[in-house]
Amino acid sequence: MTINQSGWKPEVPVAGPDAPMTATGNRGLMLEEPLIFEIGATDVTGVDLDALPTVQSRLGGLDRASPIGLPGLSEPDTVRHYTRLSRQNYGIDLGPFPLGSCTMKHNPRLNEKVARLPGFADVHPLQPQSTVQGALAVINELAFWLIELTGMHGVAMTPKAGAHGELCGLLCIRAAHEARGDARSVVLVPESAHGTNPATAAFCGYRVENIPATAEGRVDLEALKSRLGPDVAAVMITNPNTCGLFERDMKAIGDAVHAVGAYVYCDGANFNAIVGRVRPGDLGVDAMHINLHKTFSTPHGGGGPGAGPVVLSEALAPFGPLPYTARMADGSIHLIEEENVGEEMPQSFGRMSAFHGQMGMFTRALAYILSHGADGLRQASGDAVLAANYVLRSLEGVLHAPFGASGPCMHEALFSDDGLAEGMSTIDIAKGLIDEGFHPMTMYFPLVVHGAMLVEPTESESKVRLDEFILALRSVAERAKAGDVSLKSAPHFAPRARLDETRAARSPVLAWKNAD
Repeated sequence: MTINQSGWKPEVPVAGPDAPMTATGNRGLMLEEPLIFEIGATDVTGVDLDALPTVQSRLGGLDRASPIGLPGLSEPDTVRHYTRLSRQNYGIDLGPFPLGSCTMKHNPRLNEKVARLPGFADVHPLQPQSTVQGALAVINELAFWLIELTGMHGVAMTPKAGAHGELCGLLCIRAAHEARGDARSVVLVPESAHGTNPATAAFCGYRVENIPATAEGRVDLEALKSRLGPDVAAVMITNPNTCGLFERDMKAIGDAVHAVGAYVYCDGANFNAIVGRVRPGDLGVDAMHINLHKTFSTPHGGGGPGAGPVVLSEALAPFGPLPYTARMADGSIHLIEEENVGEEMPQSFGRMSAFHGQMGMFTRALAYILSHGADGLRQASGDAVLAANYVLRSLEGVLHAPFGASGPCMHEALFSDDGLAEGMSTIDIAKGLIDEGFHPMTMYFPLVVHGAMLVEPTESESKVRLDEFILALRSVAERAKAGDVSLKSAPHFAPRARLDETRAARSPVLAWKNAD
């Protein structure tokens, strides 16, 4: 059936073996929607415009030589198109994102209002410095909190994300080694660390060597000690680690690493589990990035560019990038700008980026911190750990927890596909959860656990919502253990049926092309 002049025909979604087919592809109020190119036509617009007068071009011969190819839609068609698409998406305002290692928690609307205040929303990086003193004060105030909460000496605010922060920390470590004429070649990365850690170390030119985990899912301290030597520049460790466990030997690890002249880099992606309770600086950490979107509730992904400030120990602080905020001898926190670098930071490795950072992320993070206070942040991390343990223990006997016998977890509950019926796998449970109305958990990560399912409920979910999620996951898991073959074709009630993910990864269609 032809819908419009473009010749688009609806793709009728699969909705289970007994679902009736519809002529339009719609199912109740879940409306099918084509691409915007398939609705509109390139030779029309949504409004009538008079012919433009001929004017002399000022583009120096760079005028567009061919039509841009964008479709023209009326206002109702435009609004309906994006509203229909939004109804096919899942967001935090609909339900939880139980993605392990991602800390997809609710962003309070208060933070959004603060970020939109005049002077924050419209500040420009090229303004004269005299006109942005208030913005600089906000950055410095946030820096003060980050230094205090981590027990570190200083912080670089310019890194744009976690991986960018990892790069910043390793550049500081490399600069520190080179300053004493002790260039080193190896970075040790435990297998329980985040996957970006070895990638960042390799990008910096280091040779990466793996350190195994114990049967409990933590760093093997003796294996680490046996590998330490004069060629090791740093150890990159995630704490709490990707198995959702706190590294109990962290202080011993730091002491051993420092004894051979190396440094400890801590991946701060899981700081949300310990903020207000543990200060990484007290454990011997020399550098750690802080994902503001994970711990301090700034937008994750779509609200970017992001922010990944890096806190540094007193040993690495002199090598931090500019601009830089540091703790002075009198205990005060001071923003070091480029004009006084010669006096205060002559060993700085330079700049990570052209400007201070993302003002919207800084204002949101500071609003979150100030609205909670130190006691509130401590409660938030405790609630995150409590929620994860509630999920872990509520699913005992239903899903296998590979480290369940190791005691309580931190902010993440880790399960595996062990015990499912033959032919059933982790992805079947994830797709079944979509039919229950929930975004799936993180699948197949960490790699040290076969068929891993990593659940991070966060502190922003109530017990009522946690119980709903647990009920749904329990139901799907029991079906998988019983060998319910309908899970192999799930989801049945989503806007699209199960996709061929291998083909999507190997043969992606990244641009629309007119079939004609």
